[in-house]
Amino acid sequence: MGPFILDLHSYELDGEERELLAHPTVGGVIFFSRNYHDKAQLAALVKSIRAVNPGLLLTVDHEGGRVQRFRNEFFPLPAPGLLAQHNGKDRLSLLEDAGWLMAAELLALDIDLSFAPVLDLERGSEVIGDRSFGQDPEQVIEHTGAYIKGMHNAGMAAVAKHFPGHGSVRADSHKESPIDERDFHTIAELDMVPFKTLISQDLVQGIMPAHVIYAAVDANPAGFSEFWLKQVLRQQLGFKGLIFSDDLTMEGAAVVGGYAQRAHSALQAGCDLLLACNHRKGAIEIIESLAHDLSCDFSALRGSAAKGGDIIRSAQWRAASERMQRFLDR
Repeated sequence: MGPFILDLHSYELDGEERELLAHPTVGGVIFFSRNYHDKAQLAALVKSIRAVNPGLLLTVDHEGGRVQRFRNEFFPLPAPGLLAQHNGKDRLSLLEDAGWLMAAELLALDIDLSFAPVLDLERGSEVIGDRSFGQDPEQVIEHTGAYIKGMHNAGMAAVAKHFPGHGSVRADSHKESPIDERDFHTIAELDMVPFKTLISQDLVQGIMPAHVIYAAVDANPAGFSEFWLKQVLRQQLGFKGLIFSDDLTMEGAAVVGGYAQRAHSALQAGCDLLLACNHRKGAIEIIESLAHDLSCDFSALRGSAAKGGDIIRSAQWRAASERMQRFLDR
């Protein structure tokens, strides 16, 4: 499959999208709230996508809290930070339940993965906040380990973000180009520790780098940096999974150039898959600029659970959702 992940305009495919999904450089779809009305509609949309190209990787940002694209008829997942701050003895089991519930509901609708979990430390970032599983590396490792266990038990791969860490820089890379002035040693001994540990434990199948410039290390944002992706992530940390670019239309990517240039720079730096959302003209520019023989093996990211309503009707789903609801009602 090709390396480009396409977004869609609405609840149904239009003619242009059917053509784009069949393009040899397109390998997947990312869903947003604008693509969801209810589960029946989403199931029909997924079926229509699979009819055009059954091998596409179907993805979404569905972390819980403020980043949950599908709400009506889905379990209202709490923000990871809320669970991480829970002082009860059941904290880790609830985090595992959250990962399982998130993954199970998506897999039941034939959606392969959510871009989760966030491994960023909660250190004052405007965009991270309660998406983080903790302030310190050991907290994040413990909490995300439980969350990933739930995801894996449901049959979903884990895509960790935003390497090497977005949580210690305040600016939001959706709106501007954040610059982190710290040296490599500080980043490696703090923000990068959860990535290093979970990679060494073979818990992470995908990584998404940050659109952050670590100025004392490299002049390029991490997602466009051969140093960060090839030398650090691949060689030093030994990561063997797939690397997703963050959204190439974000302001944090604009320093690299136009849309096609951003895509080619991300691939050159070491990204395997490309996201460009909420800008169809830019997406088409990227698609048309890519070589048709580019391909990725998505097998490690494919959802492995049974599709349909089996998971949602299971005793495990009822028990997990009841435990989570009691936490929310406390």
